[in-house]
Amino acid sequence: MVQDPYSTVFARVSALDEAARLAMAGLYLANYDGTSEALFLSDLAKKDEALLVYSGHQLVGFTTLMVFEREWRSERIRVVYSGDTVVDRAHWGQQALAFDWIGRMGGIKRERPDVPLYWFLLVKGHRTYRYLPLFGKSFHPHWSVDRSDLKPLADALATEMFPDDYNPATGVVEFRRSRGHLKADIALPAPSDLDRQDVSFFLQRNPGFQRGHELVCVCEVEMHNMKPLTLKLFEKARNG
Repeated sequence: MVQDPYSTVFARVSALDEAARLAMAGLYLANYDGTSEALFLSDLAKKDEALLVYSGHQLVGFTTLMVFEREWRSERIRVVYSGDTVVDRAHWGQQALAFDWIGRMGGIKRERPDVPLYWFLLVKGHRTYRYLPLFGKSFHPHWSVDRSDLKPLADALATEMFPDDYNPATGVVEFRRSRGHLKADIALPAPSDLDRQDVSFFLQRNPGFQRGHELVCVCEVEMHNMKPLTLKLFEKARNG
């Protein structure tokens, strides 16, 4: 049997030791300009959990998340807010991060199965945007499926979190000064990716991505909205 070259760990951010935090900061700074270790660590401290991906003993990727509840249109909802997602370019092909993240969504749904769950994602680059169609059948904004019913929720969440920088007309958090943007050689898609509908749509909707602007996205984390593989992983975790 071939051993999986990747291992993953979910950890509370408050439980991360200094070595783990600094390794995350180092990986982030290797991929982003316009930021600093201090800014990264400050943003990290606001999140609840981190998913860490290792190749051997080396950290090669991570994502962070925060879970909170809100009243929305007279209904209680839960929101998973994704922080920065970073994967070392030598490991872009790995699927461990995506698969284990989907499983964690199932675990979160298991905690409050009767409460609608939404994924709130701010996207700085086309690779992160491509996680959305991997996960869900539809979301806002989508290049071919009208989910404008989700825009008011996207507007409300983004305005709450970024009142001075969110532009509801464009659906983009337009920072006056970058709080972190992908290095140029990473941010630009390969010529072969320009024909992808999801990539071209992202570039159109977030023309300021190279300046650290972030496209605001919302996706239902519900069984009816999941792709077959996503649903299988989600249900396994949700059912315990």
